[in-house]
Amino acid sequence: MKYFAFIFLTLCFTPNTEGFTSGNDTDNLALLKFKASISNDPYGIFLSWNTSSHFCNWHGVTCNSMLQRVTHLNLQGCKLKGFISPHVGNLSFMKDFNIANNNFHGKIPQELGLLSQLQQLSLQNNSLVGEIPTNLTGFAHLTSLLLNGNNLTGKIPVQIVSLRKLQLLALYRNHLTGVIPSFIGNISSLIRFSVSENNLEGGVPQEICHLKSLTLLSLNFNKLSGTIPLCVYNMSSLTVISATENQLNGSLPPNMFHTLSNLQTFYFNLNQISGSIPPSISNASNLSIFEMGGNKLTGRVPSMGNLQDLYYFVVDKNFLGENSVDDLVFLESLTNCSKLNVLDLAYNNFGGHLPNYLGNLSNQLPQLYLGGNQISGEIPAALGNLIGLNILAMENNYITGNIPTTFGKFQKMEFLNLGSNKLSGDIKDWIGNLSQLFHLEIGENMLRGNIPPSLGNCQKLQYLDISDNNLTGIIPIEVFKLSSLTNVLGLSQNSLSGSIPKEVGNLKNLNSLYMSDNHLSGVIPDSIGKCIMLEEIYLEGNSLQGSIPSSLASLKGLEKLDLSRNQLSGSTPNVLQTISFLAYLNVSFNMLDGEVPTEGVFRNASGVVISGNSGLCGGISKLQLPSCPVKGKKLVKHKFKLIIVSVMVSVVVVFLMLVILTIYWMRKKTKKASLDSPTINLLAKVSYQSLYNGTDGFSVTNLIGCGIFSSVYKGTLESEDKVVAIKVLNLKHKGSHKSFLAECNALRSIKHRNLVQILTCCSSTDYKGQEFKALIFEYMRNGSLEQWLHPEEHPRLLSLDQRLNIIIDVATALNYLHHDCEPTIIHCDLKPSNVLLDDDMIAHVSDFGIARFLSATTDATTSKKTSTIGIKGTVGYAPPEYGMSSEVSTLGDMYSFGILVLEILTGRRPTDKVFEDGLNLHNFVSISFPSNLLQILDPQLVPTYEPTTLDGNNSHLNRNVKECIVSLFIVGLACSKESPKERMSVVDLIKELSRIKRVFLAVAAG
Repeated sequence: MKYFAFIFLTLCFTPNTEGFTSGNDTDNLALLKFKASISNDPYGIFLSWNTSSHFCNWHGVTCNSMLQRVTHLNLQGCKLKGFISPHVGNLSFMKDFNIANNNFHGKIPQELGLLSQLQQLSLQNNSLVGEIPTNLTGFAHLTSLLLNGNNLTGKIPVQIVSLRKLQLLALYRNHLTGVIPSFIGNISSLIRFSVSENNLEGGVPQEICHLKSLTLLSLNFNKLSGTIPLCVYNMSSLTVISATENQLNGSLPPNMFHTLSNLQTFYFNLNQISGSIPPSISNASNLSIFEMGGNKLTGRVPSMGNLQDLYYFVVDKNFLGENSVDDLVFLESLTNCSKLNVLDLAYNNFGGHLPNYLGNLSNQLPQLYLGGNQISGEIPAALGNLIGLNILAMENNYITGNIPTTFGKFQKMEFLNLGSNKLSGDIKDWIGNLSQLFHLEIGENMLRGNIPPSLGNCQKLQYLDISDNNLTGIIPIEVFKLSSLTNVLGLSQNSLSGSIPKEVGNLKNLNSLYMSDNHLSGVIPDSIGKCIMLEEIYLEGNSLQGSIPSSLASLKGLEKLDLSRNQLSGSTPNVLQTISFLAYLNVSFNMLDGEVPTEGVFRNASGVVISGNSGLCGGISKLQLPSCPVKGKKLVKHKFKLIIVSVMVSVVVVFLMLVILTIYWMRKKTKKASLDSPTINLLAKVSYQSLYNGTDGFSVTNLIGCGIFSSVYKGTLESEDKVVAIKVLNLKHKGSHKSFLAECNALRSIKHRNLVQILTCCSSTDYKGQEFKALIFEYMRNGSLEQWLHPEEHPRLLSLDQRLNIIIDVATALNYLHHDCEPTIIHCDLKPSNVLLDDDMIAHVSDFGIARFLSATTDATTSKKTSTIGIKGTVGYAPPEYGMSSEVSTLGDMYSFGILVLEILTGRRPTDKVFEDGLNLHNFVSISFPSNLLQILDPQLVPTYEPTTLDGNNSHLNRNVKECIVSLFIVGLACSKESPKERMSVVDLIKELSRIKRVFLAVAAG
C-alpha cells in the first residue's frame, strides 16, 4: 500500500510530466499576452509578472494547487487601460475572470466563450463597446455575468438562455436597445436581473414571472411602456422592484403587499401609474423605501403604522388626497416610523389643517415636503419638535397665521420654504438662530413689520426671498453684509423705504437682485459694480434718483436690467453697450435725456424699453426716436475749445512725466530701505511673554501644525479671553524673514469672509535673547481641509454639500484676491493644509508666506517681477510653468485650485504614490471621466444608507447628485489644464459654481 501511495503522490505532484508542462506553458503565454495588451498600469501591478517567479505567484493570479493551472484572474479596480486579449480564452481552467472598475476598451473577444469552466465573469465599469458576444453557450457553469457600466450596444442575445446556472445578470448602464426578451424567463436560476439605464422599449414580458427565485428586478431609466404583468406582484421572493422613469401605466393591485411579503424597496417614480396606493401597504412590515413620485395616483393614503423600517416615503407630484379635512389623518400612523428619513407629500391634492401630531414624527426626520397642496389653517407650534429637520418645504398652500416661534429650535435647518401662502405677523428675531440656513423662501405671504437685523447671523445664506409681502422700514445693513448670498436676494413688492446702501457691493457673488416695487429713494450706488456675478437686476417701481451708474459696465455677465418707473436723470451710459450678455434693458418712465447708444443691447429694439423719457434722441431707427439736434455755430466754438484744451493737456502731460521720472528715481534709491521696514509696523503687537504664557511655554501639546518656515501653536492672549492660532517663524531657515514680510504685507489690508484674519503680531526677542517673530490669527476649531480629507486617526466624513461649499468658499477667496485687492495678490501655495475650517465648516484660505503682489499697471495673468522669495509652492499643486520660469500668475493659482477640487472629489493627494510614469491626478481623473465615475470618486461620497442593489450604486448617486459631481469634476479638470491659456478664469469659475449650487439646491428641494 505504501508503494501505491508513493506512486499516486508522484503522479499528482511531479511538475515535469509532458501534459502538465504543456498546460503550464499555455497559461503562462496567455497571461503574458494579456499583460502585453495593457497600455497603462498606474499601480505597477504587472511588475510582479516576470520570469523571476512562477506565474501562479503573480499579482491577481490564483492557481489550482494540484495542477498549477490558472483558476482566478482578479485585477478589479487597478486603473488598468488597454484591451482584453483574446488569448485569455486559452486559460481553460479559469473559473473567475474579474477586471471590473478599470478602463478596458474595445470589444469583448469572442474567445472568452472557450472558458468552459468559468463561473463568474465580471467586466463591469469599463469602456467596452460593441455587442454582447453570442457564443455564450460554452458557459455551462456561469453563475454571474456582470457587464454593467460599459458602452455596449445592440440587443440582449438569445444565447443567454443557455446559461442554465446563471444567478446574477447585470446589464445596466449601457446603450442596449430592443426589448426585454421573453426568453429571460427560461433562466430559472436567476436571482438578480438589472437592465436599468439603457434604451430598452416595449413591455415587461409575462415570462419574467417564471423566475421563482428572483429577488431583484431593476428596470430603471428605459423607455418601457404598458403595464407590469400582474403575476409580478405575486413573486414572493422579490425584495427590490425598481422601474423609475419609464412610461409604464396601469394600477397597483390592492393586495400586492400581501403577496410581496419580502418586499423592501419599491421604486416607481416618474411613470404613469394610476389608481390608489394599495391598502395592503399597512401590512408591508419589511418595506423601507416606497417611491412613486411623478405618477397619477389618486385617493387617500392608507395607514402605515406597522412599517417600522420605513425610510423613504415619496409620493410627490400625484393627485393624492381629496382636499378634505381627513386627508392627512394617515400622518398619525407615521409617528411609529422612527427610521423615517424622507417624507415627501408635495404637489398633490391634500387638504385640511396640519395636525398637531405632525410634531410627533421622529425628531430625527431630516426632510419634510408638504408644498403644492390645499393645506390651510395655522402651522402647529408642535412642528418645532422636529429638531432634526434640515429641509422643510411647505410652499404653495393656504396656510395662515404666524410662523411659530418654535421654528427657532431648528438648529440644523438648511432649506426652509414657506413661500406662496397666507402667513401674517412679523418676521421674528429667532430667524437668526438658524445658523445653518442656506435657502430661505417666505415670499408671497402677508408678512408685515421690519426685516429683522438678526438675519445677518445666517452667515451661510445663499438664497433669500422675502418678496411680495407687506414689509416696511429700511433694509437692514446686515442683509448687505451677507457675502454668502450667491443665488437670489428677493425684496420686491413690499413697502421698504430708505436708500440702497453702498454695502450692496459686498454681494460680490450674487446672481439675482430683486428690489422692485418698493419705496426706495436716493441714488443707485456705484458700489453695485462690485457685484460682478450679477445676471439680473430689477429695481423698477421705486423713487430712485440721480444718474445710471457707469460702474454697471463691470457686470460682464449681466443679462437683464430693469430700472423703469423711477426718477433717474441724465444720459444713458454708453458703457452699457459693452456688456455683451445684456439682452434686456428697461429704463422706461424716468427722466433720461441725451443720445441713445446704438451698439450692444441697443442694437435690438425688442430688448430695449425706453418709452416715457421725453428727452431721449438718436438710437437705431426701430426705436423711432427723434434725431439729436446739431448745434451749429456752437459746434465751431466747441472745436476751437478742444484745440485749446489739447494744447494745455500736452503741457500738463510733459510736466507730469518729469515728476513721475523724479519719483521713480527717488523710490529706486530707497527701495532696499523700505523692504527692511515692512508694513507690519501698522499692526498692533503683543509681547513675547504674553505668547509664551498663552502656550504654556510653546508646549508640544499645543503644537497644531509645523512647516518649513514656521510652527503653529494653539494658545490664548492674556489681554483677551480668546483662543488663537500663533504662527512662530523659524528664523534659522533661509527665506523665513521674507516669508514673514510677505505674509504681513498680504494680510495687513485684506479682509474677507473666506480669508484667515490676522489679529496681531509679535516682533521681539525670546528669553535667550534671540530674534522672535510671530503672527496671531483666528483659531479654526475644525482644523485644515487636509485633516478632513486624509485623517491620520479617526475618519472624518465630509458630505457632498460640505465639499461643494468649501470649493465655493475657496473660489470666492481667490476671486477677491485676484480682482478686489489693490494690488492684486497671487497666493502661490493653495493646498488643503492651507484651507482652514471654522466652527460652521466655512473655509478660510491661509498662509500667505510666498504670496505675490501685482500692481495695477501689471497684467494680472502674468508677472515677471522679482519675487520676495523663490517661487517653490508645493509639489503636485504648483503649476508646471512655475518649474520652467519665474513667472507667476493668477492662472497659476487656478491650476492649484483645480488640483484642490480634484483632491476634494477623489480623496487622493496629487503626490499619491500611484501617480508614476507621467500619470498625475489630472490624468487619473480624465482617463476614467465621466464613464467610470465610481472609480475616481472618493468612496465616502458614495451613499451607503440604502439597500445594496445589483446596480452597484443607488439611484440617488445616479440622478440626484451625479450632475453636481460631474460638473465639479469638469471644473477641476478645466482649471488644472497644463496650458495656462486653457484654464478657466476665476470669473467664469464663480459663475459656474453658482450654477452648480443652484442645481444642487433645486435637487435637495425635491
